[in-house]
Amino acid sequence: MRGTTKRPRTAKTITARAFDALADSGADVTPYLDWSKARRPGREVQRVNVDFPVDLLREIDQEARRLGVTRQAFIKIRLADSLQQP
Repeated sequence: MRGTTKRPRTAKTITARAFDALADSGADVTPYLDWSKARRPGREVQRVNVDFPVDLLREIDQEARRLGVTRQAFIKIRLADSLQQP
């Protein structure tokens, strides 16, 4: 007998019809989802480095704390907002 290693399953398996019926009924379908290869098309990430003056960074950190978000989240929010304005 050959030794084989089975990969542990990350999600339960059901038919597409059964999955659709569960989803349509409002049941929790997360046990049937494998998130390990989930992607958000058009939302790939590329890391960048940006240098900020210390005074500006203090203001960013202060505003991020006020909003209850991380520095990175605050910078992303403000950049996205400024790009969406006409």
